[in-house]
Amino acid sequence: MSNTILVTGGAGYIGSHTCVELIEAGYNVVVIDNLSNSSPEALNRVEKITGAAPVFIEGDVRDAALVASIFSQHQISAVIHFAGLKAVGESCQMPLAYYDNNLGSTITLCQEMEKADVKNLVFSSSATVYGDPEKLPLTEDMPLSATNPYGRSKLIIEEMLRDLPESDRLRKAEQPWAVILLRYFNPVGAHKSGLIGEDPKDIPNNLMPYISQVAVGRREKLSVFGDDYDTIDGTGVRDYIHVVDLAKGHVKAVDNLLSSEAVTGVEAINLGTGNGTSVLQLVNTFAEVNNTPIPYEIAPRRPGDVATCYADATKAKQLLQWETELDIAAMVKDTWHWQSSNPKGYTES
Repeated sequence: MSNTILVTGGAGYIGSHTCVELIEAGYNVVVIDNLSNSSPEALNRVEKITGAAPVFIEGDVRDAALVASIFSQHQISAVIHFAGLKAVGESCQMPLAYYDNNLGSTITLCQEMEKADVKNLVFSSSATVYGDPEKLPLTEDMPLSATNPYGRSKLIIEEMLRDLPESDRLRKAEQPWAVILLRYFNPVGAHKSGLIGEDPKDIPNNLMPYISQVAVGRREKLSVFGDDYDTIDGTGVRDYIHVVDLAKGHVKAVDNLLSSEAVTGVEAINLGTGNGTSVLQLVNTFAEVNNTPIPYEIAPRRPGDVATCYADATKAKQLLQWETELDIAAMVKDTWHWQSSNPKGYTES
């Protein structure tokens, strides 16, 4: 019988792509999502791609009774926890909402997992926990800090999860926690079918959906935040990773947790390509590959942004047998396939 995986935030951008890869790897999938920045249509499209529909429960992970009912009604083997607020700039404007949502959901989820004796967790962390790095590429053992409330919420959750194995030891728990913290860099792209992709409900906070919305005519021009960083062209450099590669990394993490060679305690693992690409390099590659001009203007730096950030992904290859397969050209091509096929995202009129 197939193992069942609970995916919180499974209707979202990374969540929906991970549902596809989980189903294609033979897992059953249960999704809980409050649809605050996602669409149930994404899960319909997941079914269209895979031929199997995830079980969908609409609700908030902070609702303890609802989460408890999921564990009582389904035999869950592991949990992937995506649900959370995720925009750096917005977090600086409304930090309490970020702490309430991101910490609150994780605490409730882990409490209910403990009660149900399901202690295999893949947590959606972020490269923001490295703060403003002193050296590159970023390795998992580097000092952690945060430059914004979003990153700080992820960092606090990481620290909180590290306390769980110690509590197991003190209480002599029969079923110990096994937690993989996946620190990922900048997910972009879309499934090659063009059926699912990134579809933010308001003005996009992330670069790639903004580029694609400009390309499709929904936005007049792109704002490039800062051109005076100490980088190749003055714009911020990031490690962009194709969302399908990222989704496969989550499947590999679940595979590990359910194997005889599972990690013990808490293990942090970077998911990135190891290559840095500047904002303007990404904009120009999008324009060239898709033969679509992207008008842009230079704007002031955003609070909380760092100049350069890219991963050392050696540990993922060693522990999870995972590495990226898709390059920047594939990322911009698949993004444009999704956006041009769905100009208004999932809410086609």
